[in-house]
Amino acid sequence: MNRIVVDEANSNLRLDKFLSTHFAEFSRSHIAKLIDEENCFVNGKIAKASLKLKAGDEIEINIPEVKELEIEKEDIPLDIVYEDSDILIINKPQGMVVHPANGHYEHTLVNAILAHCNDLSGINGVMRPGIVHRIDKDTSGLICVAKNDKAHMSLADQLKDHTMSRTYVALTKGVIPENSGEINLPIGRDPRNRQKMAVTRTNSKEAITYFKVLERYCDHTLVECHLKTGRTHQIRVHLSYIGFPVEGDPLYSGRKYDTLYKNGQLLVAVGLKLVHPSTNKEMEFKIELPDYFKEVLSHLI
Repeated sequence: MNRIVVDEANSNLRLDKFLSTHFAEFSRSHIAKLIDEENCFVNGKIAKASLKLKAGDEIEINIPEVKELEIEKEDIPLDIVYEDSDILIINKPQGMVVHPANGHYEHTLVNAILAHCNDLSGINGVMRPGIVHRIDKDTSGLICVAKNDKAHMSLADQLKDHTMSRTYVALTKGVIPENSGEINLPIGRDPRNRQKMAVTRTNSKEAITYFKVLERYCDHTLVECHLKTGRTHQIRVHLSYIGFPVEGDPLYSGRKYDTLYKNGQLLVAVGLKLVHPSTNKEMEFKIELPDYFKEVLSHLI
């Protein structure tokens, strides 16, 4: 347990802001998580992030020790787009799960990264291979991995501040009439199916997707999507809600749709823009659409 006494200079600061300054090695989002999980006490009482501090207040904060992640390393080839001592940019193939979970403890991106990297971040009290953001199992494309705590904190804050830019390309069912648009609809867990997300006002979070039509076909539209927020299944949920589900999406297309592609949704993370954690220089990464996606496009008219 770490103990800190607030001095006069920090009087009237919010608790979360004070702790973020005091523990510079942790990101703001990590500090917020510690407070939310009731690891922080002020004058012996569980405290909220918004608490205004006074001189003489005694803060106690429990920071869990880093534990080794009990996941097997697997020598799985990785399509590495870029790598240095801080970050790793990977082009994840379709069909690969990012994190081990129930039913998927092997052959994940994490298993492969653990075999590739020796030094990984210890954010959130667990030695984990720096996965800062995720993409779905059947979505392919760019994903960023932090190789140390400093990089992880920087990238996590960029995600939180919406300064990390992510670009996707999707093939949708139906012909979208607008050339571009904004979908600003809150997303939360679908109350009728806990495995799905949904546009809902209940227990939801703000979700904003920008789209631009790249090409129209007889019954499909090729669109580019930019995320302002990063909710689970966000693009898939938003496009389905406005009536243009992603081609091949088994979860959000509905039974009335036949699909041209049987191996999952035609959605690819084609672009990633971020600020490097050490150099502070903006970096941009782009990939082409994968062959399986191009093959489907070649048969459309």
